[in-house]
Amino acid sequence: QVQLVESGGALVQPGGSLRLSCAVSGVIFSFNDMGWYRQAPGKERELVARITSGHYTYYADSVKARFTISRDNAKNTVYLQMNSLKPEDTAVYYCNSPHDSRWWDWGQGTQVTVSS
Repeated sequence: QVQLVESGGALVQPGGSLRLSCAVSGVIFSFNDMGWYRQAPGKERELVARITSGHYTYYADSVKARFTISRDNAKNTVYLQMNSLKPEDTAVYYCNSPHDSRWWDWGQGTQVTVSS
């Protein structure tokens, strides 16, 4: 059974930075593309970044040039470095497959709140 454990969320001021981590178990991590999603109150979950098994990266326009996704296959972990945070980045952040036909059970997510 695949387990996804997100961490690193916090309350941060606008313009600040955070690094989120997602530890993945129960799957051959290095073979799988990975994505970071977020869901703000009253909004649908959206994919904000993804990284392929070959380390190619893609970003939603809303986070491009501010967020960086990376992976450490030795640690079975995917990261999301978030810089220049804005209040509209406030959401619960989740990791999962970036392919909706291959989603695993969702983890608990990690709360990011951007506020002064």
